[in-house]
Amino acid sequence: MAEIEIRLPKMGESVTEATITNWLKNIGDAVAIDEPLVEVATDKVDNELPSEASGILIKQLFQKDEVAQVGDVIAILSANGTSVHAENSALEVEAPPPAQNQTADANSKTSADPTASVSTITNRSNRFYSPLVKSIAQQEGLDQSELDHLVGTGSEGRVTKKDLLAYLANRGQKPTFAAIPPAATNVERVSVPRPAVQPSAGDEIIEMDRMRRLIADHMVMSKQVSPHVTSFVEADVTNLVNWRNRIKQEYQEKTGENITFTPIFIEAVVKAIQDFPMINVSVNGTSILKKKDIHIGMATALPSGNLIVPVIKHADRLNLSGLAKAVNELANNARNNKLNSEDVQGGTYTITNVGTFGNVMGTPIINQPQVAIMAFGAIRKIPAVIETPEGDCIGIRQKMFLSHSYDHRVIDGALGGQFVKRVAQYLEQFDILQKI
Repeated sequence: MAEIEIRLPKMGESVTEATITNWLKNIGDAVAIDEPLVEVATDKVDNELPSEASGILIKQLFQKDEVAQVGDVIAILSANGTSVHAENSALEVEAPPPAQNQTADANSKTSADPTASVSTITNRSNRFYSPLVKSIAQQEGLDQSELDHLVGTGSEGRVTKKDLLAYLANRGQKPTFAAIPPAATNVERVSVPRPAVQPSAGDEIIEMDRMRRLIADHMVMSKQVSPHVTSFVEADVTNLVNWRNRIKQEYQEKTGENITFTPIFIEAVVKAIQDFPMINVSVNGTSILKKKDIHIGMATALPSGNLIVPVIKHADRLNLSGLAKAVNELANNARNNKLNSEDVQGGTYTITNVGTFGNVMGTPIINQPQVAIMAFGAIRKIPAVIETPEGDCIGIRQKMFLSHSYDHRVIDGALGGQFVKRVAQYLEQFDILQKI
């Protein structure tokens, strides 16, 4: 019987693994080439993976919620169309190998009472644990709290098998420092216990979905890696608002789409990055990686309440019309769950429009491995002093706050403050005669 191996394909330059979220075909089902076979989730987006060949599905090598590495064989098809017997229909999963270099206490514990019960390890905390990690933890008698306190070196701080075995080798000795990968920082980080929360009568317990757990881990990691500083500037955007009000109906009739403020904000950020290129960097250990390309991420709220950041690639090569089309397309794809892995990778700077929700300003968290992010607040009509050649007067102006959070390891207050001020200046100097 000829067998065809189906491997987890490469899904982006920085994606190295994916979680199996749902098998779309069962053992014994016929599968056509390019027919969806399995749903997977990366730390970026969810994807349906099509079959690379046709045949009968005879083996599923990863269970639901298990993590596979890029290149791993995840399924096997029978190429001759022969179905399988019942004994082949069971999932074939690699058994976790025994932990190496375990402590004498752990060995004596398991040998003395092989039937001793251990606490069940779940994914109820703010991080995902692979079935292999959970199995080893249960075998070695780690409870949920002890596992939650480990600092992982995997993607988004995930605890890997290597992390767990290294911890077991030193368990019971001096605790518990975990080295951060050089790409993040060259400083060691201590594991901080999370506060215990006890529900009261009538409280509702809501499990985080996978995306919310990823967001939570990413935000915590960013605050631990980067010392955040935020600078604020107020901008008079009266001319910009008047221009948009004048052309938005014409633009909608011409293109069938709305013209929002987001592409205008992105255009101003791109110009300011060109003026201050040291904003467009990342930190790699003790080195600064200065980016050649300008890829702007835009934080987008999803109907589920979660958040995703699609990226406009080479934003500096697009005019305002091109930016408007890119913004609308990515935002629509995000809300309809049609983004692919490439759409959410490679960002070098991120913006978030908190004014959409009526917020005057915010203190956004840096989207690692970037070093800065800007929040645009609500545009409000307020009384303001207007300077004229004839003297000062009071008038009604459209104003907004810009909040710039940046990584103080590489961006000092002067650069961070000058950058957000330059963005404000580009918005204030917006050409009201501009065509789109």
